[in-house]
Amino acid sequence: MKTRKDPRHIERINTIQELFAWEFSKENPIELDSVSQIVKNLDEIDKYVEKSAPKWGVEKINRMDLAILRLAVYELMIKKDNPPKVVVDEAVEIAKEYGSDSSSSFINGALGKLIEDQKIPT
Repeated sequence: MKTRKDPRHIERINTIQELFAWEFSKENPIELDSVSQIVKNLDEIDKYVEKSAPKWGVEKINRMDLAILRLAVYELMIKKDNPPKVVVDEAVEIAKEYGSDSSSSFINGALGKLIEDQKIPT
């Protein structure tokens, strides 16, 4: 069972925080490898985000929710080293902690649609 002290949970939070900061100042140096990989694959990741939240579009999504979605999409579609249920659960838990009141349901719905549309085995 994961806890707030789980190193993987802490790493995800650090990644999301750096992604969030990077969004506002894209000239800042990227410190985490996971963030550099996400930025490197940003066009592909954002296409998946757009498909999973078609009513919003990347430019309209809350910046914290976008950082959480980008990390989750990266883990689901590119990195592929964690089960989809783990990725979604972590994203929802982080959204509850760092997002708005509706962030967790938005993240859960968007990732559920992505998994369904891309036929990712759960």
